Order: sequence, then structure tokens, then C-alpha cells
Amino acid sequence: MINKKTILVVEDEEDLRDIIIYNLEREGYKTVGVETGEQGLEQAIALKPDLIILDLMLPGMSGMDVCRHIRQNTNTQVIPVIMVSAKGEEIDIVSGLELGADDYVTKPFSPRILLARVRSVFRRSKQVEVVDVSPLKIEGLTIDTKKYQLSIDDDPIDLTKSEFGILHFLASHRGWVFTRYQIVDAIRGDKYVVTERAIDVQIAGLRKKLGIHADLIETVRGVGYRFKE
Repeated sequence: MINKKTILVVEDEEDLRDIIIYNLEREGYKTVGVETGEQGLEQAIALKPDLIILDLMLPGMSGMDVCRHIRQNTNTQVIPVIMVSAKGEEIDIVSGLELGADDYVTKPFSPRILLARVRSVFRRSKQVEVVDVSPLKIEGLTIDTKKYQLSIDDDPIDLTKSEFGILHFLASHRGWVFTRYQIVDAIRGDKYVVTERAIDVQIAGLRKKLGIHADLIETVRGVGYRFKE
């Protein structure tokens, strides 16, 4: 099996890094492994891998800082990131998602689970490539899927990848009501483990950035959210 995709593994625990790399290479992926955050960021910029598996707790630069730099760099900002960590509290998961991680896997995990998450991320990336990429223009908002950019009255607004995904999904289905888990499934794929609180936090942050347009995202009590029709 040859997948022809390169995965960067940033993990300071050598045994775990070797296990991850072994199982990825068995599936046909090309892998590069490093142990520090600084090395991870350097390799992300140099290699532009198809996916990054990133440990949260790293010596030197933390996984959070690495993810932040990846999302701020125009050359790496669209690379999918799966964050792995022994920290599985809700606040840790929310923080990872807000920084733009595409998935969050808590330790300990089985190689089969991680491989399933990797395949899921690649499936979602492939689906994004074939959807309509024409910018959405609604009441002063321009949502550009090519640039992952929101502009309000031509002024660019900085959104996390998750915030942009939620906004684009809701705005593409104006008037439709979606539960929190339907939103999660739409932007991250089925079986993504996340709490309802995480979606509420994302929506709250998105509304704050929308400013006077915040009321375009409506709360439907007892159900979920919709974009005003």
C-alpha cells in the first residue's frame, strides 16, 4: 500500500514516537519524526507535510505554541494537525481546537484509533477540495474558502480554522437549524469526540469577532444554532 502522503510526528517520548511511526509506515505513509517543538516547527515549514501529529507537552516550545505558529504562517496554515496529549480535560480540548487543531486524541490511545483519525482527517481534506469554493457574500460579510478568510466590509477578520469552518457551514445553509453535534460532524467528520461546551465556546468567540453582525448566528433554544435567513 502506497499512500504517498508525508506525516510529521512531533513527540518527545521516543518509544511512543517509534510506535506511531511504525504503524504509519505499515499503512504506507512516509514519516518524519522529531522530538522538540522547535524541530517540529522547522520541519513543518521546510517539508510542508500532508499532516502533523503534534504532542501537546514538548520540551522547549510547547505543542500549543507550535500549532499557533503553524496557523499564523501562510505556508503552513492549511496543514491538518492532530494534537495528542495526556491532558484530556474539556478546557485542554477546547484550547487545542481554538488554536486550529483538526483533531485531539488523548493518551493513552491505541495505534488503530490514531490511524482511524488520520484517515478521517485525510477524507475530510479530500472532501474540502471538491466543494464549491466561491466566496459567500452576506450582509457585508465575505467568506472566502480559498483563503480561509472572513472579511467584514472589506476588513479582514482573524478566525481560527474551527471558527471559520462553523461560520462557513452555517452560512452555507441559511435558515437551517443544526445541533451542536451536527456542526461537529460537518466540520470535522463523524465520531469526533468533543463536548457540547466546546461548540458553545467556538460560537461565542465567533460572535465576538463578528461584532455588529453577531446576531446573524442565532441560538435555537434546546436544539442548537442557525444562520439567520
